[in-house]
Amino acid sequence: MTPASAAEPTWFGQPRGLTILFLTNMWETFSYYGMRALLVYYMTRSLLLGQETSSLIYGAYTAFAYFTPIIGGTVADRWLGKRRAVTIGAATMAAGHFLMAFEPAFYVALATIAIGNGLFLPTLPSQINDLYSAGDPRRPWAYNVYYVGVNVGGFLAPLVCGTLGELYGWHWGFGAAGVGMLAGLVIYLAGSRYLPPEQARAAAMPPGEPRPARRTDVALLLLAVGLAVTVFRGAYEQVGNTVALFAADGVDRVAGGFDIPMTWFISLNPLLVILMTPFLLARWRRRAERGVEHSPMQKMAIGALIVAAAYAVLALAASLAGGSQAHWLWLAVFFLIFTLGELYILPNGLGLFARLAPPRLGATTVAAWYFAIFTGSLTAGLVGTLWSRMAPAPFFLMLAAIAACAAAILIALDRPARRVLGRLEEAPVVSAEPMLHSGR
Repeated sequence: MTPASAAEPTWFGQPRGLTILFLTNMWETFSYYGMRALLVYYMTRSLLLGQETSSLIYGAYTAFAYFTPIIGGTVADRWLGKRRAVTIGAATMAAGHFLMAFEPAFYVALATIAIGNGLFLPTLPSQINDLYSAGDPRRPWAYNVYYVGVNVGGFLAPLVCGTLGELYGWHWGFGAAGVGMLAGLVIYLAGSRYLPPEQARAAAMPPGEPRPARRTDVALLLLAVGLAVTVFRGAYEQVGNTVALFAADGVDRVAGGFDIPMTWFISLNPLLVILMTPFLLARWRRRAERGVEHSPMQKMAIGALIVAAAYAVLALAASLAGGSQAHWLWLAVFFLIFTLGELYILPNGLGLFARLAPPRLGATTVAAWYFAIFTGSLTAGLVGTLWSRMAPAPFFLMLAAIAACAAAILIALDRPARRVLGRLEEAPVVSAEPMLHSGR
């Protein structure tokens, strides 16, 4: 079998397998972000941990959750295969979410979720590229479509898990997250027939054939982009950490006599992803037709600058509020700008790493993207400890400066990235050895 072509049956104009991956990751995101929306509040209000300790635990957990994919991607590529890795990872994460319902198992539950995430996270999106033939015009937009699915789950998570946790008890929220993870596993297993068979390993390139790009060039580019993403995530990851604390204590959340739950504001981000993505894709498509489309690195730099502007808005809001609470509309404007920047940088970054992946190392290379998120999450945890030592306005200005530094690195990488990607596009397609059988 070969990857899906434009002539094959589709759902919504895309290969059917994309819908299965879309829905699977939607529910995984629901479970992960549902738990994460409650995590800081649970630690500070139920476990009675201090703010600095909670920020460090939050940063360490999110970092570990993005470190395990480095190991999990290698295990999937060399031993388990992508489908088994997704199945085992999803089941392990579900167990971890249910363990969160028991206070004595708190740290064990976090570790279990992170371990399952290591198998699941790099192997699911690495299957997207296999759905398309090399010249399929739908492939450039696939990761943005996939990203919408991710954010449908992210939108529902705080509304369901967050509301259950705040109003009825933390453990109800954590239990709902576990149910969501099981739903994703069921969808993946039921729709596996729509996914492409797994490739065993790439055939050796014939002697004398030009190589698409030197491995050192690709590795150096991935390393440099990873550095930029590390810096960026130091600011970006504050949404679930210090921005959540600001929303709880520094924002007047009363609208028409109704006290808006804190976790609802977190849902604004994925909701805006869902609403804004079609318009953004249409804009990029028009630019591509005119031959003026931005390169992947330029898009990522633009995204980092927009996120910097979002944090500048929060700094302005905190400054104008003085010692009182800022109006909740400031927070809504922040998420609007923040989400636009996110759409420019994160799906394009994931797609870039997938495009640079060798045929037999798809999950491993995508895992390298998550390693950058790991280092960025550690950075974010350390940055978050400054919240208690700084006033909100200068703290948010510092986050804006961090995001702007990431943009500067990405702009500097644009020319070398164009050269590497140009060699890949000019290279001949390398055939693969027979596919792995399903083992049935």
